[in-house]
Amino acid sequence: MASSPDMPLQGLYGDLILDHYRNPRLRTPLDNADVEAEEFNPFCGDRVILQLSVDPQGLVAQASARSEGCSIIQASASMLAQMTLGKSLEQVESVADRFRSMMQRKASRDEDMNGLDDLQALQVVRQYPVRIKCALLPWTALEIGIEDFRARNTR
Repeated sequence: MASSPDMPLQGLYGDLILDHYRNPRLRTPLDNADVEAEEFNPFCGDRVILQLSVDPQGLVAQASARSEGCSIIQASASMLAQMTLGKSLEQVESVADRFRSMMQRKASRDEDMNGLDDLQALQVVRQYPVRIKCALLPWTALEIGIEDFRARNTR
C-alpha cells in the first residue's frame, strides 16, 4: 500500500481530523469581520485566512476560516472556527493557550485540556513534530487577529 502524507492520521483520532479536512466548516468569507488575519508558511505553502465577527455583547457571532495546504492545517482551521462561536475573545484566547500548550506538550493535567473537546484529536500530530507548525498556523492567525482588533479598538 502506498504511503500518503496524511497516512499517519489513520490512528485514534484520525476520523475526526479527516472529517474536518474533507468537510471543512465555516469557510464562507465574512463581509464585516471585526477580527481578521492571514498567515502563510512559505516553507510548505500552508495558508489560512481567519475572520471573526463580534456581537455587541462581545461574543463571536460568526466565524470563517479558509485554509490551503495539508489536512492538518485545514482540520485545525475548521475546528478553530467552530470553537470560537458563542465565546468571548477572552474565552477564545484561553482555549488557544491550552491548545498551544497541548501541542507543545506543556499540558499535562486533565484540567489543562478542559474545554478542548474535539481539538484534542489534533494531539496525534505531536507524534510528527514537523507537522505541529501546520496545526498551529491558524492559531497564530487568531492571536494576531485578536491583537490587531484590540489595538484598533483601544480608546
